[in-house]
Amino acid sequence: MNGENGFKEIHILWISEGMSCDGDTVSITASGQPSIEDVVNGLIPGLPKVHLYNKVLSPTQGGEDFLAPFRAAARGELEPFIFVLEGSVPNEKINGDGHWSSFGNDPETGEPLTLDWWLDRLAPRAWAVVAAGTCATYGGIHAMAGNPTGCMGLADYLGWDFRSAGGLPIVNVPGCPVQPENFMETLTWVLQHAAGSAPPPPLDDMLRPQWIFGKTVHEGCDRAAYYEQADFSKDYNSPKCQVKIGCWGPVVNCNVPKRGWMGGVGGCPNVGGICIACTMPGFPDKFMPFMDAPPGGSLSTTLIKPYGAFIRRMRGLTNATANKEPRWHHNREVLTSGYNPRWRP
Repeated sequence: MNGENGFKEIHILWISEGMSCDGDTVSITASGQPSIEDVVNGLIPGLPKVHLYNKVLSPTQGGEDFLAPFRAAARGELEPFIFVLEGSVPNEKINGDGHWSSFGNDPETGEPLTLDWWLDRLAPRAWAVVAAGTCATYGGIHAMAGNPTGCMGLADYLGWDFRSAGGLPIVNVPGCPVQPENFMETLTWVLQHAAGSAPPPPLDDMLRPQWIFGKTVHEGCDRAAYYEQADFSKDYNSPKCQVKIGCWGPVVNCNVPKRGWMGGVGGCPNVGGICIACTMPGFPDKFMPFMDAPPGGSLSTTLIKPYGAFIRRMRGLTNATANKEPRWHHNREVLTSGYNPRWRP
């Protein structure tokens, strides 16, 4: 740390050896505001110089060359660093005679080093800890009912009151996969804080960035007006509200309909997909079976029918009136606009 000015250089140690498909790493490569390349190449004003270690984006040949900074950080010889986890955390206390997930081997014994081993050594030493994607934040698909691994999110493993060496709580950026700009924008805020030029990012009760997850899918959805008018899709080819065919948008904290997916384009409801609540802590169990209407959807859509039908009719009449020009738009020799000057000759 350079006095009150923050860090001039910082490392990002990114482990995706949780129960994961590496989809979050692949997703963030699509970010454009900012892009991961701009962050690493120092093109974002005010950020520290960033050294990124991620197996998908690494220029190394892998093996011990790639593991070197992680081993150094585990020994307390590399700092400061931000620790990013991708993938859910399996419970190694119930792994029997084997292990669920590992990252490298113990150089002395040759035995696999479990993800938990790394978490125990890296998280307490990290200046900041960031969970990328729903698996890392809340367990995701791998943690659903009936799973044999006892999977959980990072905060479940470290504790929801965990604080990093920099005094920060875990920063959760959910999504399956994480929306590219959502993650990169959050990471950039954390880096600005590390540089001493920004306060800590504001988080909600589930440790999500408030400015990203403070609104629901429904509040930002292009289809929301159809809900108010009780005009609902009956199949996936319709542009209308999809609540009756399985969309959970009215109760899900996510900004994807507003932000889009890549370059402002896409986002589940924007392209005909329902919201299956992948940014929520209860995903997937509380939102299955997918494609079925949410339990409250039948009641809410029934209650809004008379109001929606009346509103549609009234708006239709007003729309017809608004689509007619005023009667004084004519080319006759008499002015009929009602013009009445206050000054008289």
